[in-house]
Amino acid sequence: MSVAQQLLAAALLGLWIAGSPVSAGEDIFPDKPEAVVDLASREGVAMLEGEWRYSDTRLIQVAFHDPGPDNQPTGPDTRTWDYLPKAGARDFDDANWGRIDPLTLSKPRGHGHLSFNWYRIRLTIPPRVGKFDPTGSTVVFETQVDDYAEVWVDGELPHPTAQSGGSVVGGWNARNRLVIGRDVKPGQQIQIALFGINGPISKSPTNFIFLHYARLEFHRGPRGPMGVIPHEVNVDVIRVDPAIDAIVPPNPKLWKLAEGFKFTEGPIWIADGSGGHLLFSDPNGNTIYSYRDGALGVFRMPSGYSGSDIAEYGQPGSNGLTLDSRGRLTIDQHGNRRVIRIEPNGSETVLAEGYEGKRLNSPNDLVYRSDDSLYFTDPPFGLPKFFDDPRKELPYSGVYRWKDGQLTLLTKDLSGPNGIAFSPDERYLYVGDWDDKFKVVMRYPVLPDGTLGWGEVFYDMTGAPGGDAIDGIKVDVNGNLYVSGPGGLWILSADGKHLGTIVPPRHPHNMTWGDPDGRTLYMTAEDRVYRIRLNVPGIHPQPRP
Repeated sequence: MSVAQQLLAAALLGLWIAGSPVSAGEDIFPDKPEAVVDLASREGVAMLEGEWRYSDTRLIQVAFHDPGPDNQPTGPDTRTWDYLPKAGARDFDDANWGRIDPLTLSKPRGHGHLSFNWYRIRLTIPPRVGKFDPTGSTVVFETQVDDYAEVWVDGELPHPTAQSGGSVVGGWNARNRLVIGRDVKPGQQIQIALFGINGPISKSPTNFIFLHYARLEFHRGPRGPMGVIPHEVNVDVIRVDPAIDAIVPPNPKLWKLAEGFKFTEGPIWIADGSGGHLLFSDPNGNTIYSYRDGALGVFRMPSGYSGSDIAEYGQPGSNGLTLDSRGRLTIDQHGNRRVIRIEPNGSETVLAEGYEGKRLNSPNDLVYRSDDSLYFTDPPFGLPKFFDDPRKELPYSGVYRWKDGQLTLLTKDLSGPNGIAFSPDERYLYVGDWDDKFKVVMRYPVLPDGTLGWGEVFYDMTGAPGGDAIDGIKVDVNGNLYVSGPGGLWILSADGKHLGTIVPPRHPHNMTWGDPDGRTLYMTAEDRVYRIRLNVPGIHPQPRP
């Protein structure tokens, strides 16, 4: 196998490339599994607390664009065909679909000729599979659909260049075999959405769609987070205003870079002589990771806490990361309840850990102004019991300014101040509120002395569908805001208009601009990391020589 083929195989499997490459397709985990569950049996489906759901699809006409000079869909308006329902998403509501008895799974379905359908099942990893404890194992899903199939796992459809099989079509009546979970834990849920296709399509087939079998295999496999060779996954863009077309390309590409974390946050791009690399936090895992071109490494562990009561903490580690004008890494530490700076010799300087004799809550996100004054938010989300934690000393959640050793409380009018960013001219400071009842982005004028004037609600997302409140915020050179809000990454214009929303398979909680031209947005999204290229460069720390 050539080096290129080895790298592709690693991309298909999502394996840490520091380990030995593994072949893709039919060869993944070829050894005998530790346990097998037949998903075409009532006993197997019941063991995993699942239920097969089914729906046919229907073709619909939609508006689109012909190819333009850039070979993208930027040409004249046209009409083409699409299908409904789009049921690959993890949280797609299939409650009204028909139920399938597992014993009838292989029954012919669809209506012949050009037809497509969906099979969906949500599985829960059990405490045991027979005598086998599945904790930490790798789960492989295998099926054979007559004639073709694509397989979505937890809302994600990976499709690296040249991939055959796995999550995408492998061939006529070929098997689909792919990893659907790594380092799994009992109680963990995995959503499978299987898209069936009648074929050969050009033959106008007179047969139907058959799901011949489906099963899970449990193998002993690698544990912990993994960097992957960047490969494309699905992304949706909800275009609300035509102005978004100048920001998000007509055919956007979302790339997965790493996965398997407990939770990802606080990314920052570090420019260097080799093009640059990414640092990001796993606050739940108490670790800062580095990522470059598929290689994942531990940068700092523990990253935020090492106290004897660490087991009580859900997020003891670091959260927000940024750089000052000299390129020094500055870290919000949840468990230690402070903000520190890493000096060139590796030593730590504590910038802020208390206010008026009381310890900070758990610094969350941070941003430097051009004069090297540091602004940061301090909600209690890093404390084990949040607002009700007995360790909490301050009666409010503040936004602070640190400058030359002096800490100033700027505002305490939000219950959960979180994401924070400046406008390009630094006239305004934006702060997001993680509050289910007040999901707003606030805008504060920055006064000449660096303090803040009276804030106003810049944008209110409280009524928007989606369970998340406001998390990370970033700004591009034109003043557009990129806000982690309900349902995805909201793009707001400088005058407060919702232009559109980027919806990756996992919810993006924070982001940073990177690459030499500053046009790549890196997103920390639950247990993984993505990147997407945009048309407008963003504002990000640029250390001065």
